[in-house]
Amino acid sequence: MSMKKLLCFVMALSGCLFIAFSCSKKNEDELNGGATCDSANMKFTANIKPILQSFCFSCHGNGLSQNGINFDTYAGVKAVADNGKLVGAITHAAGFSPMPQNASKLSDCNINKIKDWVNSGALNN
Repeated sequence: MSMKKLLCFVMALSGCLFIAFSCSKKNEDELNGGATCDSANMKFTANIKPILQSFCFSCHGNGLSQNGINFDTYAGVKAVADNGKLVGAITHAAGFSPMPQNASKLSDCNINKIKDWVNSGALNN
C-alpha cells in the first residue's frame, strides 16, 4: 500500500472513530426528549417515593426487607438516607453494594433528585 493510500485510510478511519465516539453517548436531556432534569426542592411523596417504588420495591418494599432495608415506610427510607447507604448504593460508591442489584444504575437525573432530597434533610414531605 502506498504512503498516500495509507494516509487516506488512517484519516478516514480516524474520522469514522471520531463520529462514532462523539455520538455514542447522548446527554440525558436529549434522551428525555429535550426535557431538563429539575432536581431542586425534591419532595419525598411526589418525587422520591415514585423512584424507589419503580427501582427498589422489588427487593426493599411490599413487605420485603433485603439486608434489613425496607422502603415501605418513610422511617425505613429515612434511616438509610441518614446513614449514607442510600446515596452510596445508588451512586455505586466504593464500599457500598451497587443498587439496584443486577440492574442498570439509576439515571443521573434520578440520582440527583435523591441526593438533593437527602442533602435537604430527607424530609417527610
